[in-house]
Amino acid sequence: MTPEEFREAGHQLIDWIADYRQDIENKPVRAQVGPGDVRASFNEDAIEETMPFDRLLSALDARVVPGVTQVQSPMHFGWFPSNASLASVLGDIASSGMGTLGISWESCPSLTEVEEVTVNWMRELVGLSDAWQGTIHDTASTACLTALLAARERAGEFCLQGGGVQGLEQPLVVYTTQEAHSSVEKATLLAGFGRNNLHLVEMDPITRAMRPEALAQAIADDLASGKKPAAVVASCGSTGVTAFDPVKEIVDVANAHNIWVHVDAAMAGTAMLLPECRHLWNGVEGADSLSWNPHKWMGTILDTSLFFVRDAQHLIRVMSTNPSYLQSQVDGDVVQYRDWGIPLGRRFRALKLWFHLKLDGIENIRARLRRDLENARWLADQVTDHHEWELVSPLTLQTVCIRHRPSELSQEELNEHTLTWARAINDSGQAFVSPSSIDGEWIVRVSIGVESTDRSHVERLWALLQHTATDSLRT
Repeated sequence: MTPEEFREAGHQLIDWIADYRQDIENKPVRAQVGPGDVRASFNEDAIEETMPFDRLLSALDARVVPGVTQVQSPMHFGWFPSNASLASVLGDIASSGMGTLGISWESCPSLTEVEEVTVNWMRELVGLSDAWQGTIHDTASTACLTALLAARERAGEFCLQGGGVQGLEQPLVVYTTQEAHSSVEKATLLAGFGRNNLHLVEMDPITRAMRPEALAQAIADDLASGKKPAAVVASCGSTGVTAFDPVKEIVDVANAHNIWVHVDAAMAGTAMLLPECRHLWNGVEGADSLSWNPHKWMGTILDTSLFFVRDAQHLIRVMSTNPSYLQSQVDGDVVQYRDWGIPLGRRFRALKLWFHLKLDGIENIRARLRRDLENARWLADQVTDHHEWELVSPLTLQTVCIRHRPSELSQEELNEHTLTWARAINDSGQAFVSPSSIDGEWIVRVSIGVESTDRSHVERLWALLQHTATDSLRT
């Protein structure tokens, strides 16, 4: 494809994207395909066959779009917001179009230095001090793994230079709660700690936040049994119920034993753009690492996950690699982001942040977040005012955890009822919500935060919830 052919096709593609977004509210929210349907639709293509661009766009409409769950739909209330602001989409297009190579500062000085600038902007916007330095990862899952690798090497006194964790005399232990994201368990396993050395700390039964006194006791017990505490992962805005672990108290407990504290604020970190929400992560300045995802609620398109550390030199010592073909005369004078994470090559992700901040503006983003918080409070009020509905967990941000609880149902029947009406809503295509299990009981999470969701959509959802739950009792 020549630049001129690209220009013509690009105009068509931008028009297609604009039309797609403009019409997204009229599309079924959940993907309307079964397993294998999308794959089967490609069977008619010969591998060697090419297509003119207009035919390719038609195939995109016919084959791919039906298999997309519309997370940008204003009626999507599942999982967590996964916004892809069109301003940041333009930055993503610019990044892809430039085709940069991010393996060293020398390979693209702009990639490194624009990332330094935008990450520092984000640090300031959420109120973090300049003790923190950061980079952009693909997801918070990768950031968590990177944090636990750094924690492992601090506790293991750089065991990677010798026999690794197998050569240590004491098993290293990681602490978190049952409420933590599944990526914490995966990172613990991949970092070599082992499942037996992931200890789940008791939570407050109402807030589902870690109990600092339980953490202190777990650490004492492990020390007494010959184990070495290495890391605590604190959730700030857990996926299940948006629980906030008490960071300050956790840091106080961990500091007494030189234990690494990683704060996982993947979704809720965006809330810290609002000064009135920052009390929720009080004590964060005492943690060792922190991750949050602008590609969730804030709306900078995937993959834009921020990872901050207070001791960048320790991270670099753990993660650095310096093959001869990447060495240059500026080494030591510049940031080499290959030494801040797992991959060598990296995309020019910072352009997405830059475009988003400069085109949409931080005050417009903040206004949208406050709108979402107000809409969540409105829905929570409707639930608590209705005698057959209950708010399962205290409302902290924009995730409303609910259950329809008619008095005549047993617990087993209630679980079945909850899954039935939640699936009915999702199957209808009118909206999407996420069932979730807490202590063996099924609830439904309503995550409010899609960029285009306003009060009218939340009101429509509340009417749909009541109607569908009532209908499911009759069937």
